[in-house]
Amino acid sequence: MAYRNLEEVLQAAGNPVTMLRNSQLGAYVYPVVPSEFSNWRDEQLAWRKTAVLFDQSHHMAELTVKGPDALRLMSWCTINSFANFAPGKAKQMVPCSHDGYVIGDGILFYLARDELLFVGRTPTVNWIQFHAETGGFNVEVIRDDRSPSQPRGRAVQRRHYRFQVQGPNAGRILTKLNGGPLPEIKFFNFDAITIKGRKVNALRHGMAGEPGLEVWGPYAESDAIREAILEAGEEFGLVQVGSRAYASNTLESGWIPSPLPAVYTGDSMKAYRQWLPANSYEATGSIGGSFLSSRIEDYYLTPYALGYGPFVKFDHDFTGRAALERLAREPQRKKVTFEWNGEDLAGIYASLFARGEECAKFFDLPIANYASSSYDAVTMGGRTVGLSMFGGYSFNERCGLSLGVVDANINVGDVLTLLWGEENGGTAKTTVERHQQRAVRVKVAAVPYSNDARTSYQQGWRTRQA
Repeated sequence: MAYRNLEEVLQAAGNPVTMLRNSQLGAYVYPVVPSEFSNWRDEQLAWRKTAVLFDQSHHMAELTVKGPDALRLMSWCTINSFANFAPGKAKQMVPCSHDGYVIGDGILFYLARDELLFVGRTPTVNWIQFHAETGGFNVEVIRDDRSPSQPRGRAVQRRHYRFQVQGPNAGRILTKLNGGPLPEIKFFNFDAITIKGRKVNALRHGMAGEPGLEVWGPYAESDAIREAILEAGEEFGLVQVGSRAYASNTLESGWIPSPLPAVYTGDSMKAYRQWLPANSYEATGSIGGSFLSSRIEDYYLTPYALGYGPFVKFDHDFTGRAALERLAREPQRKKVTFEWNGEDLAGIYASLFARGEECAKFFDLPIANYASSSYDAVTMGGRTVGLSMFGGYSFNERCGLSLGVVDANINVGDVLTLLWGEENGGTAKTTVERHQQRAVRVKVAAVPYSNDARTSYQQGWRTRQA
C-alpha cells in the first residue's frame, strides 16, 4: 500500500520508536563537498592554528519568505523575540511543537522589508512552509532543498553559495579580500564586503569558536569566490575543510545539530503529520543509540535542555507558548559536553582485533554518529541521568567528545557511564553491524568545550554554561 503522508506511515507502523530505530536511513550526509582535502586531523587543527574555509553550500535547505506577513509568520513559528529585529540582522531561530518541544533550529536572516531567509535542516523548513501554506499568512515562499546525497554525476545547482572563513588568521584573509579594512559587523549581524569586485553578504558568525565571517551570494559566482578566498588565504595557511571533518567542529563549539523533531504525537500536530509526505525526512529518519523507550515522547527535548532557554521570550504569540509557560516552571535538563575516557574508548577499538569475540559498536572518526538522531543512555548508579546525542573525536583536544543533556543535579566534573551500542546486538539499520554494548566512563565538561568558544561567544548563543 502506498502511504500518502506521515500520519498514514505512523498508523501502519504502530510504534514510531520501533519504526525509527529500524529505519534503513543512516547518518546525516554532508553532500557534494569532498570528504577530505588533506586529512581530517590537519583540517581540524587549522581552525585553531591558522584558518579554514568551510563550504556550507550544500547540506542545508533554504526558505525565502516574502510578503506583508513574512515577519508575522516567522514570529508565530519560533520562541525568539522579534522586538529589535531589523534588516541586516540574523538570529538562531528555534521552532517548537504545540506541546513545547523542539522541532529544529537554523539561522534566520532579515534581508529587507517583508523579506526573510531561513537556512537550516529540513525539519524546520518543513514546519515554516506548512504554516506559510495553511496559516492564512499573506506570503510567498521560495524553497531550495539541500543538494542530493547522491548526485549520480548530474550537475548540482543551488540558489546561493555559502562559505565560512574562520580561525586566528581569518581577519587578515578577509581584509586582504576586501582590499581594505572590514566593516564593523556586530555578532549575528550582516553587511557587505567586496571579493574580486563582487559585492557579497557577510555574516559575523562562528562555527568552530574562532573569529571569521560567513559569506554568501548567487551560486553561479561560487567558483570565482572560492578561488579568490583560496588565493588570498594561501600566505596565511588557509586550509579547506572536507565534509568528514566539518561536522566535528560542533563537538568543540557546543551545538547539538539533530535532535529528533517532536512531531510524531499529539492531536495538535495531526494536521502537520497529514501535510508531511510519506517520504519526508520525518517519515524516513532514524534513531540510533542505547537509550530505549517505547514512548517517542521520551526522545523529545525542550529548548531549555538544548541550551535555548535565553531565546524563549513570551512577548509574542507562537506555537508552543502555553506549553512552554508551564514547562518553564519545572526542573530542566541542561546541555553539557561528555569527555570520553581514553582507555575505555581504546577498548572499543581493541575489540576489533579480538578474534572469536563479538566486537563493540564501531566508533567512527572523527564523527561517530550512525543515525539521523543519536540517543545514548548516560547513567549514574544504574539510573539514566542524561543522553549523549552527537559524538566524535577532536584532534585538537586529543579525546573523544559528545554533546548531550543531563539532569539538573548533575555537575561539571561528575563521572558518569555512557552505554555505547544498541540492545540485543543492534537494530536493523544498515549502519549497524552485530556488536556488544560497552560501558564507557565519561566526565561531564563545560559547553562549549573549547576554551576559545567559551570565552568568545556572545552570551546566550550556543549557551555559555558553567
